[in-house]
Amino acid sequence: MQASGRWVRLAICGVLALAFAALAPERPQAQQAAPAVGLEPLAIVSASGRHEFQVEVMRTPEQRARGLMHRQFMPADRGMLFDFKRTEPVAMWMQNTYISLDMLFIRADGTVARIAERTEPLSTRTIPSGEPVLSVLEINGGVAEKLGIKAGDKVEHALFKR
Repeated sequence: MQASGRWVRLAICGVLALAFAALAPERPQAQQAAPAVGLEPLAIVSASGRHEFQVEVMRTPEQRARGLMHRQFMPADRGMLFDFKRTEPVAMWMQNTYISLDMLFIRADGTVARIAERTEPLSTRTIPSGEPVLSVLEINGGVAEKLGIKAGDKVEHALFKR
């Protein structure tokens, strides 16, 4: 009888452990990447035509600091738009970024001021805007050349309708 009492207590403990586990709030996994920001449409109008992308927009200091770090891949029609909230000189870098990028530095009116093409992955070298800009668009390295995108082209996005 003593052995069966032990089994009953063990069974009760197991049931209680499962019940508490079901009621406990879910903890985020430390290894999990931050959730992707929702995608927004963006177009670049150049001499070679209209080129459409879906972009994540980085609006907070934390989002801008993280950017595309630790990502191994970005689809060809995607990008990341950094909203600096005001026009000022900015500098970017590629620390912990595994994808070569084209960085388009964009003025407040939506015109491309400068393009840093095929940036070096994992580099800590700063890449300056060269003049005050409102934002930076990052697309896969080589895409600007492939699509014929140049300084002076126009970027269409809600950010530039201010």
